[in-house]
Amino acid sequence: MAPRTITSFEDRGVPSPPPHAYYPGHPSFPLSSAHPYSSSAYASASYFSGSPRNDRRASSTSSSPPASFLSSEWIDRPIGTEDRVERAQLNRNSARLEYDISVERIDQLPLEKSGHGAKGGKGSKEGKEQLRVAVQEVVELETEYEVDLLPEEHPQQLPLWRKWLAVVVVSCCSFCVTGSSSMAAFTETAVSEDFHISHEVAVLSVSLFTEGMALGPLLTGPLSEMYGRNITYRASFTLMFAFSFGVAFAPDTAVYLIFRFLSGFVGATFLSVAGGTVSDLFKNEEVANPMAFYTCSPFIGPIFGPLVSGFINQNLNWRWTYYILTIWIFVQTILLYICVPETYAPILRKWKAARMRKSTGEEAYWAPLDKQDKDVMKAMLVSFYKPFELIFYERMALLLNLWTSLVLGILYLTFQAFPIIFTEKHGFSIQQSGLTFLGIGIGIVCAMPTQGYFNKLVVRDAKRNGGIAPPESRLYMGEIGAILVPISLFWLSFTTYASVPWVVPIVASIPFGIGLYYVFTAVFTYLVTAYRPLAASAMAGNTAMRCTFAAVFSLFAGYMYDGMGTVGATALLASIMSVMAPLPFIFRRIGPRLREKSKFAAH
Repeated sequence: MAPRTITSFEDRGVPSPPPHAYYPGHPSFPLSSAHPYSSSAYASASYFSGSPRNDRRASSTSSSPPASFLSSEWIDRPIGTEDRVERAQLNRNSARLEYDISVERIDQLPLEKSGHGAKGGKGSKEGKEQLRVAVQEVVELETEYEVDLLPEEHPQQLPLWRKWLAVVVVSCCSFCVTGSSSMAAFTETAVSEDFHISHEVAVLSVSLFTEGMALGPLLTGPLSEMYGRNITYRASFTLMFAFSFGVAFAPDTAVYLIFRFLSGFVGATFLSVAGGTVSDLFKNEEVANPMAFYTCSPFIGPIFGPLVSGFINQNLNWRWTYYILTIWIFVQTILLYICVPETYAPILRKWKAARMRKSTGEEAYWAPLDKQDKDVMKAMLVSFYKPFELIFYERMALLLNLWTSLVLGILYLTFQAFPIIFTEKHGFSIQQSGLTFLGIGIGIVCAMPTQGYFNKLVVRDAKRNGGIAPPESRLYMGEIGAILVPISLFWLSFTTYASVPWVVPIVASIPFGIGLYYVFTAVFTYLVTAYRPLAASAMAGNTAMRCTFAAVFSLFAGYMYDGMGTVGATALLASIMSVMAPLPFIFRRIGPRLREKSKFAAH
């Protein structure tokens, strides 16, 4: 729109401005006294529409963003101002008002005709050269646009086969990591002979790897919430592949044990973050089956490790255990790069915001992660205390983590106890001793088909609760597991005599495998749904606690069974688990009240 020339305020049909008037569009726009347009007599005008500018702001999902607003006025100004263009800015209710002011000389006019009166210049009787002044006001909304995912962009909308493929791959990686921890159990005799160390030092190959799994999630879990699941997975297994070479070709004990610890540390990503991936891909009412599948993997792994390792170490050098393991890790790394997409919604929103900023050239698009502190060291410190903060302030998390820690500790204790029971009392060879873990594995596999029944219980609770199943409905499985674990251990303890056929203690271990599956599936799904905003940190705290128990139990298992005998030691473990058995029954009833008072739990 072309500007119009105004020689007096009366020409515009408006009264002359009062002495305190300021720029048009805002009644209180004080300019510095040094500003050439600070005088109230030099600027007063109403808006009229103009053309929109090109530098526009847009919402995160709009293809036609809102335009800026323009107004421009021509007013008089006494001579004395240089011919130039100036811009003044002010903030008004999250908007930026810009004034593009251009000055142009025009013909001399009598001051009286200009409408300025006595204050228009130095003398009221002199003619003054007039300047045509164009004041263009540009109102640009400074509102920044938070980017969100469209429904079809959410990872939960991926095809079902794509989601299950990702779950299978990350579950196999978890299976690989935990299998790596127990494969070392049958290398201990050969390693102690090769490096000339005691058996107790050789046992550290299991304990240090397991302790690495305890500490790793404290870093990798929260980092996955900063940088994404996918990059954490890839970095984890790439490093684990590299550290496996250090183990396989270790020249001495120190190198061997250090690289075992580092392998466990970086591989532990899948013990905490993978649960978050499952949570990302499936809705609450759909998460039970994939979570159950994932839950099996880290517990079948320790069963599979001794089975394979027994055959390798009876027929080949102990280093072949790690050669084969390195090949396995390499294959899993390739699958991670090919089959697993990024699933963490805040990271996807951050990437989308970056794409929109790049495509539009505008900086108004942002995602919540863009606003977070990007100090990596600070984030690492937070990542170390957040899981423990959850454990210390949440009684439910603390006791459930303690429960799972004892169960996993007992599982790792069997790596030392079963060789004592079956090698010393039944004369089994190394590879035969590895096969004795099949009882626990069979129990885990047999428990999987029952998931559908417990899913129906969750659906029933959801109908009673307005369509949303409370997290406590996941604890039905835990109640069955709490009963089966001590029963199995008592049965096992009284069948470890040499006079009892070897098959009986193996059969007795099957209920332990079923109970183990139920306990961990119940606790994992409960933690993920009850603490969904902090799912990775909740799982990191659980992993840290239970893996620490597993590392310690492996160290004293031999002394415990030598001192108490197989019957007394196993019965003691059964008694401890009997004390913990009421936990799921109690929390299923009082859990909702405890969550209402929690500052971490989802309400």
